[in-house]
Amino acid sequence: MKEEHLFIVTYDISNPKRWRAVFKLMKGYGEWLQLSVFQCRMNGRRHADLTASLDQIIHHHEDHVLLMDLGPADAVDPRVTSLGKAFQAVQRESIIV
Repeated sequence: MKEEHLFIVTYDISNPKRWRAVFKLMKGYGEWLQLSVFQCRMNGRRHADLTASLDQIIHHHEDHVLLMDLGPADAVDPRVTSLGKAFQAVQRESIIV
């Protein structure tokens, strides 16, 4: 398997219908942290697939999506200050299809 990186994906979508479409798409790629914020473990292929899918949903003059690459998922040690609920970096999980 290609090396996975840990990403924080955040978005500001101006239309509720498009926001729901992006939220639904993101649930298939990562763990929901907060309203419009996900953390995802992705290899290059999944990152490209997600980017292409988001590109088809959003309106480029009205919406904004940020995909922040934190580095190799198994080596990155995110320094996060979390108030309230605890933060834990997403771990690799097997997916049975």
